[in-house]
Amino acid sequence: MVKYFILFVLLPISALAQVSFEQKMKAMPIAALENGVKLTFDEPDISTSKPTKIIIYALPNGNTTAQTFGKRLAKGDDWHFDIQHIGAQTAFLRAADTKNNYVLVYLENSLKSWPLWRRQTKNADSIIQQIVAHVYQKYSSLKPKLTLNCHSGGGSFIFGFINAQQQLPNYMERIAFLDATYGYEAEKHQQKLKDWCSKRGKSLQVIAYNDSVVVYNGKPLVSPTGGTWYRSKLMVHNLENLTLKETEEQLIWQNKPASTSFILVKNPEAKIFHTLLVEKNGFIHSILNGTKRAEKNYKFWNKRSYESYILE
Repeated sequence: MVKYFILFVLLPISALAQVSFEQKMKAMPIAALENGVKLTFDEPDISTSKPTKIIIYALPNGNTTAQTFGKRLAKGDDWHFDIQHIGAQTAFLRAADTKNNYVLVYLENSLKSWPLWRRQTKNADSIIQQIVAHVYQKYSSLKPKLTLNCHSGGGSFIFGFINAQQQLPNYMERIAFLDATYGYEAEKHQQKLKDWCSKRGKSLQVIAYNDSVVVYNGKPLVSPTGGTWYRSKLMVHNLENLTLKETEEQLIWQNKPASTSFILVKNPEAKIFHTLLVEKNGFIHSILNGTKRAEKNYKFWNKRSYESYILE
């Protein structure tokens, strides 16, 4: 059983029409778990007449929830506050899709690394399964659909969740990896993902880039088979029956409705695009791709479409 403690809430969420970044951070409820995991809940004014979508976002390595939420940079601010903007991208989603309630749950751990946390935590995958089930149960009266989303090392959380069960639960609607497929292992994950993707209403979204050509401080950024370029292509091969479309900038494998989609950004100049994949509307696209709202009022791998939602 997951044990947790709800920490303080200084402002009612309903009062947050126009707030500062600091006010928003103080207003979001927090659940602190025994094992060093912290859940932060960004809830809208939930209407019981609307369907509810819960997005669990596993943080990337080295980032706090506040940095992941993002803010408009002021003098002296850490640059990490300006590379993901999941808070502003969530606000964009809510404005773009007013027919659903969107609840965003940030998942952080005390080690700031999900791969390290899993290595150091006994029964880590079972605990991950319990955390996800706890979040679902918290909103179960709304009959929500759940999305697991992540960036970077946050992918380890999702693979741990997949490891912990024989098949993925039906309430899981969408899984998204934002440059986060490092931990994919065909023998552990292929069949479970393939079976789940074959069901109606399920969506798998993968966004990555060619990290195999990047050299950092004189050394390859990733091993030949360890980066998201290689691992994502392996997932494509394992899932089968996806059609390739190649553009000047991207390789795109997907099924006809794009409910299963792999977008791999080319990298002829061998640059590091790791966080840009999120910043350039990647989170928004990972939620809306494969729906009728895909690339309406935004475009993946383009300028920020959520700029007006960034808090100061």
